[in-house]
Amino acid sequence: MDFWNTMRLALRTLSRNKMRSSLTMLGIIIGVGAVISTVSIGQGAQYLIRQGIQSMGTNAVFIGAGSGRPGGTRMGWGATKSLVMDDLNAIVREIPLIKEAAPMVTSRGQVVFQNQNWNTSIQGTTPNYFTIRKWAVQSGSSFTDEEVESASNVCVIGTTVRDILFQGTDPIGQTIRIRNLPFRVVGLLESKGQSVMGQDQDDIILAPYTTVQRKISGITWLQFINASAVTQEASTAAVPQIESLLRERHRIQPGEDDDFFVRTQSEVADLATQTQRVMTLLLGSVASVSLIVGGIGIMNIMLVSVTERTREIGVRMAVGATEADVQRQFLVEAVTLSMLGGLIGIMAGMGGSAMISSFLNWPTLIAPQSIFTAALFAAAVGVFFGYYPARKAAQLDPIEALRYE
Repeated sequence: MDFWNTMRLALRTLSRNKMRSSLTMLGIIIGVGAVISTVSIGQGAQYLIRQGIQSMGTNAVFIGAGSGRPGGTRMGWGATKSLVMDDLNAIVREIPLIKEAAPMVTSRGQVVFQNQNWNTSIQGTTPNYFTIRKWAVQSGSSFTDEEVESASNVCVIGTTVRDILFQGTDPIGQTIRIRNLPFRVVGLLESKGQSVMGQDQDDIILAPYTTVQRKISGITWLQFINASAVTQEASTAAVPQIESLLRERHRIQPGEDDDFFVRTQSEVADLATQTQRVMTLLLGSVASVSLIVGGIGIMNIMLVSVTERTREIGVRMAVGATEADVQRQFLVEAVTLSMLGGLIGIMAGMGGSAMISSFLNWPTLIAPQSIFTAALFAAAVGVFFGYYPARKAAQLDPIEALRYE
């Protein structure tokens, strides 16, 4: 008996019990659909991570104040006061792999405009910060180097601050109060959305770092330095050079802990991507349990089918069918059930992913390899769980099978 005759006979047999065949496929449908949906959610999360990393600026290197240990007491990150503007100038001057750098002084404060107020992040920096972060000003302009030198009360605001404080009013040229200090709004940033860590990047006010240092935070040091390397590969190579330079400038002896830390964009991306990959694998593994359950259902139904069709098997073997023919017939039936369930499951998974993206506003990406893997796995489930019933049918004694009532 050739393959196509076997397939035609298998389909005819399955069509006799449409309800039973449909219920048998249900486990495979749910399993394949769940795997594709969960993997597409994970792929969408990885896309968000990549977008978030890109929004931080390409080739970025972050230098931050570290944790001190005065009197043996460990302080948290950002506790040291040794990172200063001279360090930034030395990094740009002495490390050719670094193209430019901008200081960062952070604080929070209540911001008021007329009868509206909002508590937001206030960050002090220099004009080249917008270039490093690739953060354009959609209206107005950024503050200037002269305004940084004079510690002017000017600022650039994010779209979240604009929406809450101004509510349709053009913010450019308006005066807001930050901790009771008047600041003139000179620019409005383009929206960047959420960061990799889920923070609203648009809930921010940027001002000259000298203004934030002297008039808001009351400090003389820097909390962060945002640097940009000449290439993405150079950002990794620049890390040991920055560490060596800062250890020398801060007079840190061999064996002593750094009072700063250096991170690259690639490190942040790798950590976030690895975390999301583990979560996707975990979700996919949980969803795959449905495929195993579906396979067990196929085995159960095929064993029942062997028992119901014992006399039919005996007749076929009596008229010349070999053990291989009988085994192939039952195996094809099991694989057909599994593959049909897999096909419907793929469509269900794609539809589920589209619904998740539509109703939850969460990007979902269906990779072709996930569809191929799901189909292959569905076929493997059919072969694995269909082999034993098929083998049992093939090993029936024709005489005993013909006598079976």
